[in-house]
Amino acid sequence: MAKQEVVAMILAGGQGSRLGILTQYVAKPAVPFGSRYRIIDFPLSNCTNSGIEAVGVLTQYQPLELNQYMGNGHSWDLDRNTGGLAILPPFQRSGRSDWYKGTANAIYQNIYYIDRYNPKYVLILSGDHIYKMNYGKMLSFHVEKEADCTIAVIEVPWEEASRFGIMNTDEDARITEFVEKPPEPKSRLASMGIYIFNWPVLKEKLIADEQNPDSDNDFGKNIIPAMLAEEQKLYAYTFADYWRDVGTIFSLWDANMDLIRDPQEIDLSDDRWRIYGRTPVQPSHYISTSGEVVNSVITDGCKIYGRLENSVLAASCYVGEGAVVKDSVLMPGAVVEAGAYVEKAIIGLHGVVGRGAEMRPATDFGSQEYVNKLCSEGISVLQSNTELKAGAKVGGNSMLVSDANVQEALVIAHQPGTLLY
Repeated sequence: MAKQEVVAMILAGGQGSRLGILTQYVAKPAVPFGSRYRIIDFPLSNCTNSGIEAVGVLTQYQPLELNQYMGNGHSWDLDRNTGGLAILPPFQRSGRSDWYKGTANAIYQNIYYIDRYNPKYVLILSGDHIYKMNYGKMLSFHVEKEADCTIAVIEVPWEEASRFGIMNTDEDARITEFVEKPPEPKSRLASMGIYIFNWPVLKEKLIADEQNPDSDNDFGKNIIPAMLAEEQKLYAYTFADYWRDVGTIFSLWDANMDLIRDPQEIDLSDDRWRIYGRTPVQPSHYISTSGEVVNSVITDGCKIYGRLENSVLAASCYVGEGAVVKDSVLMPGAVVEAGAYVEKAIIGLHGVVGRGAEMRPATDFGSQEYVNKLCSEGISVLQSNTELKAGAKVGGNSMLVSDANVQEALVIAHQPGTLLY
């Protein structure tokens, strides 16, 4: 196997449980975003644009659709004879099968894959963040500092710092302390979950961590603190551009709304740093004489007969005559039938809002049967391949699932369509 200076490892096996029904049948990195992308498109595109040619994607939870979507890596120019994209699920070893027990254990289980390339550096990434980042600049910083490990950080507001893992540094950006969710933070440099390690150093630490029966096998809880305790050279690389962790219903909705509030904040049309994805060729979108589109993002194959305002529509969505869609996100194939009203909602893949049905953010509107703690700020979610019955009324903070056992159920099962876009 040809040598690669850098190997990227993308952690994409998490359940994403805070996204509720949106990740019930798909891995979080496969969740649609921004009308024509999946979340995984961002780290993959960043690797391609940064010139990293060997990329391993570690999958585990509900991997089928994610694996099919990534395929052989062609859409990201990662279908290569040397290097390229490798999908790395857990596999059986010496008569037993091990699930990935933590972020560090996931990398440990793939030491052989990394060793095949004999790299100097390993880049560890999360598969569930929205951002554009040149990893080459971070690597140059790492080399300049002669670091054992470099951790990407972003400045967060002081009032939010206690929600993150915080890096405390000296005047040279060397990390002196890492505190997980400190009640009284000393700095506002939050870890982005992006690491560059010298491979010999990381390999040694992974092996030692695996031999510790009391370890959580996690980078933030174990590997980083152990390196700090041994006074190894860890540095913080400050990233100053757009970055969003879309791990909750609100943050996913809010990041989609960023595309409307300020399209330049994360410019998805910038050819100098393209975000690639596996979006098939669709017919052109169509807006009828009765249709109206205001400050929205729409993708190929959409048909608009009603009013669309401050919303993000993925491929092949339909908004019927007299329908209103406002401040909402429609995933591929979603349908809002004639006369329906949808505000501050996320409609899953091929979800259907029936004729005259209403989804409004007010918490005192309609049925409260489906109010869910994962939903906040009045945002509601309709499960993929699920139909909201005609005339149903749903209030804010609801999570609507297929359930034939609930008396006078608001939703019914809908035949699944083709999920891969």
